[in-house]
Amino acid sequence: MDNTVLSGLFRSFTGTMPEKVTMLPLSGGHRKYFRLSGNGFSAIGVSGTDLQENNAFCTMARHFRDKGINVPEIYAVSEDGMSYLQEDLGSVSLFDYVEEGRRKGVYEGDEKDMLLKAVAGLPALQYGETDLPEACCRPGRFDGRMVMFDLNYFKYCFLKPVGTVFDEYRLQSDFESLCEDISSVPACTFMYRDFQSRNVMVKDGLPYYIDFQGGMTGPAHYDVASFVWQARAGYPAPLKMELINAYLEAVPGHLRPDPVDFHEKLRLFVLLRTLQVLGAYGFRGYYEGKEHFLKSIPAAFRNLDELLSAPFEAYPYLDKVLRLLSGAFARGEIRYMAEDGGTAVPESTQKAVCTPAPSTGKPVLTVSVYSFSYRKGIPEDRSGNGGGYVFDCRSIHNPGKYDRYKTLTGMDAPVVKFLEDDGEVSVFMDSVYRLVDAHVKRFLERGFTSLTVCFGCTGGQHRSVYCAESLARHLAGTPGVSVELVHRERGIVRTYPCI
Repeated sequence: MDNTVLSGLFRSFTGTMPEKVTMLPLSGGHRKYFRLSGNGFSAIGVSGTDLQENNAFCTMARHFRDKGINVPEIYAVSEDGMSYLQEDLGSVSLFDYVEEGRRKGVYEGDEKDMLLKAVAGLPALQYGETDLPEACCRPGRFDGRMVMFDLNYFKYCFLKPVGTVFDEYRLQSDFESLCEDISSVPACTFMYRDFQSRNVMVKDGLPYYIDFQGGMTGPAHYDVASFVWQARAGYPAPLKMELINAYLEAVPGHLRPDPVDFHEKLRLFVLLRTLQVLGAYGFRGYYEGKEHFLKSIPAAFRNLDELLSAPFEAYPYLDKVLRLLSGAFARGEIRYMAEDGGTAVPESTQKAVCTPAPSTGKPVLTVSVYSFSYRKGIPEDRSGNGGGYVFDCRSIHNPGKYDRYKTLTGMDAPVVKFLEDDGEVSVFMDSVYRLVDAHVKRFLERGFTSLTVCFGCTGGQHRSVYCAESLARHLAGTPGVSVELVHRERGIVRTYPCI
């Protein structure tokens, strides 16, 4: 049905039927996207389930395009309004465009320039479109009810599902105070609502804006918070400041807010957006089972921890609950999906549970791999077998001696590159692999069920973390072996089930 209607729209616009129709990956919503091409022309077909949402997007897109703003052109809309055809902006989102920066933790050159261009284009949408037809905005204005929707989204879709114990009455009291403070900020601009790098496409060296159908009248701060503190982007603090400054400089002079006041209020919106995002990750990840959102949870907690570097004195109980939540995550008590597919599980279930293949009848060997700091002692053996290997990584060249690596860990790309370029860690791990492989082989033959391998360094942050990660990946996928990876000082636990 989707293809038939969209193919008809393609023919009505181009005069020919499409030669190829390809369904694109699903996004966070329920709309379906297709790339239709033929006779040298390509377009994106959209099939939505919400008529009002479709109308909002098409109306806004036409309005913004008439104002010279980079948004996709709407080519054709079906009679029932449930499907439409729009300009094909290519396949490179801004999120994809800056992939190397995310991987390295350093944004520079064209990547940084494109980020600055994208955020500098936001004021044209926000401040220059006061004549946007209000009928196309849903629900029309970002007010106290919308703030409370976001807060309750967090409470019911994340806070409760992960098992946080809290006093609902006291939390609600702080929610109401935060809601009142945010609602007092003037709401006089077009608020994009989900302004982040996945909703910006890069075409011909310019940013193009998409997915603004949830826009409404609201405070300018919300979009800035959404973009600059996008969880998976992980922009360094200096770049965040540059992005905010680029945004403020692009606001028309007579409308430009006082920078001090803007930053003060912005922190409230960063808090609200962080909680809303956690709610979304909980709903999409825990309830809908979409792994992409479970992989984003650690990044959201990094934003939360950054926020909690200073207390929210006006909301003391909310501050307390968020610190309890952050601590639970650090202890490995909140489930998420790691980038490499491993699943972190609560500490109470840290021992890997994995049923061996029925055809073999052999027990599963669980290899527990730890990173730790010698300052805090060698990890306690939980198997009852008296422990296993303990490798001292302190002979390896230490990245922690250099300022640029001090805030990173052995899981971060710059530290990985430092260690591997230096070469000492490769020689070290080659010896580890030979010893552990021989041990695993013999334990499997003898039907043993547990083996512990610990890597220690000075702080349990760089060298030991890298080595533990390397061994876990090396052993993952070994028939009959389940790997439990624990970065003790980082509060991270992942499991790689047996096959």
